[in-house]
Amino acid sequence: MSNSTVVPLYEGTFSVAIDKKFNRIDRNEPPAKGALKLSINPFLIKSDDQNILFDAGIGDLFGGDTTIETILENLADNGVSDYEISDIFISHLHFDHMGGLANRENGYWELTFPDATIWVSEGGWKKQHTLIDKESESNRDFFHFIDSMANIQFLSDEDTPINNVSTKTIGGHTEFHQAIYFDNGNLRCLMAGDVIGRRISINRNFAAKYDFMPKQSMQARDDLKKFAHDNDYIILAYHETDFPMFKLTDFDNKSGYTVKNI
Repeated sequence: MSNSTVVPLYEGTFSVAIDKKFNRIDRNEPPAKGALKLSINPFLIKSDDQNILFDAGIGDLFGGDTTIETILENLADNGVSDYEISDIFISHLHFDHMGGLANRENGYWELTFPDATIWVSEGGWKKQHTLIDKESESNRDFFHFIDSMANIQFLSDEDTPINNVSTKTIGGHTEFHQAIYFDNGNLRCLMAGDVIGRRISINRNFAAKYDFMPKQSMQARDDLKKFAHDNDYIILAYHETDFPMFKLTDFDNKSGYTVKNI
């Protein structure tokens, strides 16, 4: 059993409208009319022999308000360099979750984490190949660069690809959406991308229009909440602004779960 810590690598808060542009705003600022307020939090799990990322951040794909320097500075603040990231698990293949895998800081595409193994859903990656031509030129170039240059390893529907990490295809937000679990005996946490993207989703029952399969997403969310509560897991919420890590400490049939911020 090794000592491990998990920390959110907060990259900022953004107002995101139907055009999918990420416009940076203050944490306490409301989004533009008709837009969503989304924060970006890749998670670093740091232990004696592993430095793992759950999702890779936004990178520099979304214009002048985003930069690869943010995640690199956050890692440095935690005593980790880009070359020390051993494994990266991607919950789903939306670019705000994997944009940090490569960057154009020097004017051409480079891998941000050159020695990392990238773990993605095999079905999701194959489907992305069929959809990528509909994306912007920048996104297409990014994807093809990652596809040809990164050390990509595929996940099956239920997998335990490395010590302490397991994954499960839950669908919902995307067809091949993954829940990612870490458990080494002293640290237990799970991250489920946009299925539990914000703290507010814990005690709200809703079908999101932006989900690929809204009802499946609802069921997966309910299952994950119960699992986290029953097994004392920290939930890692990628799009949460103020408290991206929390536990569910109690349950009441009327009021729902008690949420303890970490």
